[in-house]
Amino acid sequence: MGTILLVILILVVIGALPSWPHSRSWGYGPSGITGLIVIVLIIMLLTGRL
Repeated sequence: MGTILLVILILVVIGALPSWPHSRSWGYGPSGITGLIVIVLIIMLLTGRL
């Protein structure tokens, strides 16, 4: 379960990167938020709370 969740979150982080013309003006907002979520989930996985 944790591995599947980690793979999905990595895909979300890649998808949130502002590399397309319509999303260049978004800045670091989407990737920053998803990166923060990934960090929190990794900490929860390492401590065994998830």
